[in-house]
Amino acid sequence: MTVSNPLEYIKNLIKQKVLDAYEACVSQGALERADIVDFEVEIPKDTSNGDFSANFAMKNVKSLKKPPAVIGNEIADRLEKGQVIESVSVAGPGFINFVLSGRYYADQVNNILVLSQDFGKTDIFHGQKVLVEFVSANPTGPMHIGNARGGIIGDCLSSVLSSTGAQVSREFYVNDAGNQVALFGQSLYARLYQLINGENSIEFPDDGYHGDDIKELAAEYAKQHSQISLEDKDELIRSLTEFGLEKNIARMQKDLEKYKIVYDTWFRESQLHKSGYVAETIELLEKAGALYEKDGAKWFRATDYGCEKDEVMVKANGFYTYYAVDLAYHRNKFIERGFDRCINVLGADHHGHTIRYKAGLKALGIDPGRLDVVLMQLVRLMRDGKPFKMSKRTGKSITLSDLLDEIPADAARFFFNLNRSESVMDFDLSLAVKQDSENPLYYVQYAHARICSILRNVGTGCVKDCGDYLYNDRHERQLISILSCFPDILVSAAQSLEPSKITKYLTDLAGAFHSFYNACRIKGENDCVFAGRIALVLCTKTVIKNALDLMNIDAPEKM
Repeated sequence: MTVSNPLEYIKNLIKQKVLDAYEACVSQGALERADIVDFEVEIPKDTSNGDFSANFAMKNVKSLKKPPAVIGNEIADRLEKGQVIESVSVAGPGFINFVLSGRYYADQVNNILVLSQDFGKTDIFHGQKVLVEFVSANPTGPMHIGNARGGIIGDCLSSVLSSTGAQVSREFYVNDAGNQVALFGQSLYARLYQLINGENSIEFPDDGYHGDDIKELAAEYAKQHSQISLEDKDELIRSLTEFGLEKNIARMQKDLEKYKIVYDTWFRESQLHKSGYVAETIELLEKAGALYEKDGAKWFRATDYGCEKDEVMVKANGFYTYYAVDLAYHRNKFIERGFDRCINVLGADHHGHTIRYKAGLKALGIDPGRLDVVLMQLVRLMRDGKPFKMSKRTGKSITLSDLLDEIPADAARFFFNLNRSESVMDFDLSLAVKQDSENPLYYVQYAHARICSILRNVGTGCVKDCGDYLYNDRHERQLISILSCFPDILVSAAQSLEPSKITKYLTDLAGAFHSFYNACRIKGENDCVFAGRIALVLCTKTVIKNALDLMNIDAPEKM
């Protein structure tokens, strides 16, 4: 029998055996019939007393009216043992500890071998249609290092959700309308004008885009257009804006593909305006009584929906605010495109957006619980443990393209997913390219390459299971326990929207494998031991590769 989530399976099995033992206690008069409080079965930090521990006794002291140690011993005495549970004991204030059998560990190895590439996959979100929107950088300039972190968080989270049965779509929201785009066009016009008539021929907008990339775009436009009329300013700005946006978006796509990120959809803000969808959203809010007029503007009664202040939706000049457009965009996700759940990966400075988005959705009759927002903190760039500033193109900050010139995409993907998204992270460029165990990615990839070397040397064509071998060495058991946790780690990462759990898991798994390999000989052992340990090595290779594949990081066979 194959089990998609071994950890969940064994916890439920132990839980049921504890409840069965409790029923035996009641029938034999050892314990009273009572309303049993739910309890936990967990892997203890110290496994010297057992592989799993249940806190049934402490949870039910009040209802059973006996000391927890007494309750624990009564349960332990009647708990059925067999192929899975080898022994039961009670320790501390009443923890019921379980030592599992060698047969159980052998079954876990065989389970992984059978499931192979599918090991780790579950169906907890089966059929759920999910949209993950991430990066969505302003197309008026190059993407910066913050976008790099959001990129791997969003991409890896999408993969994790897919592994748990969800139907996931990755989306980049292109802000190709509004004030920033207007400034982008004016900046291009000024640089083109200066290119033709001299640097001091026109004043550059104070709040315009000053980067060298604007000069380069203006020069490229001039090169491609032999006849340029500066007289029709509005038409030239429109043409320059369209030209610049298409060039920048194409560059974004190229940089992101180099970063191993490919989107299902590039959704343009301009679509919302052209289709009348923003205007329609405002009308729906008006019909719902959620808007009022003040000083010639239309305001959303956001305070009625839990916000600290009301929000302007339509300015006195008739232009829509960013909030109005964003709310229309989210309505489009849920209503027009039918996503069950939408996840936004945003910078921590967008914290207020979460409350406002949910308030607007509620006013539109859409369950705000269907929207999740993952907030990520800033990245501090380091080199050799010291703050580092690298600037090439913009004169202001490092771009994604600059970063990928410095370090491999795999290293960037792994390192940006090392920390919880909500924590500020230090990214050490020197560590990311280091070829030793200090580099966590190298440590993990080396474990995979080491396994491949072992398998090449011994051959694995006839190994389909662990044979008659029962795993009793603590290094074997520790490794199998970590391997068995993989599906549960993915479930936890999907439920918490925290893909960094995979990188931590991988480093723990690599450490457990290296410890096992240094302690447990393979070559030279008898056939039974050899078959069992080679099967375990194969399992480790499978799980490391499955986890790295989820992160779209290479699993090298040689290093």
